[in-house]
Amino acid sequence: MTDTPRYTSIAIILHWIIAALLIGMVFFGWYMEDLSHGWREGLVSGEQVQQAYNWHKTIGLLILLLSLARLAWRLTHKTPGMPDGMKPWEKMAAHAVHWAFYVIMIGMPIMGWISASAWELPSFLFNNPDVPMPRLPVPQSEGLHDVSGSIHGAGGWPILILWVLHAGAALKHQFLDKDGLLGRMIPLPFLKG
Repeated sequence: MTDTPRYTSIAIILHWIIAALLIGMVFFGWYMEDLSHGWREGLVSGEQVQQAYNWHKTIGLLILLLSLARLAWRLTHKTPGMPDGMKPWEKMAAHAVHWAFYVIMIGMPIMGWISASAWELPSFLFNNPDVPMPRLPVPQSEGLHDVSGSIHGAGGWPILILWVLHAGAALKHQFLDKDGLLGRMIPLPFLKG
């Protein structure tokens, strides 16, 4: 393995927190769909559904804030260069996947926020009625709510596909190419380049 430069501690912390929250939110979103079906069938209360949605919105706003912080950090701090042995198409694919992640990490919460803002029902951060979720200045419209909500909901699969591509490439570079690429983002000493 070569001695590969590492990302900054801030970049590493933001990377792993956002990754865990983003993957968790995909599965939590699917759970919320099941809860909604359960509510329609009388199996769960509307309050349980609303609480789940409030937590989803709270965490979604947290992901948005962390993602904006991560993007700001990325734009103001030099990232480690790619290993010398990487093929040009691999470098291009890595950049494309990273920027696609930024689009989805920022776009998904914004679409969810638009959907929530276009709906007449109030949302509460942390399920606390004293902390209403701020609304974006969009019209309250069922159509806008439905369209933005559908776009938001459709983002789960792209997140998982990007994650598989990203994680698969990192593992390939670590264990097949042995170029220490994974060690740039993981704080475990045995994986460092």
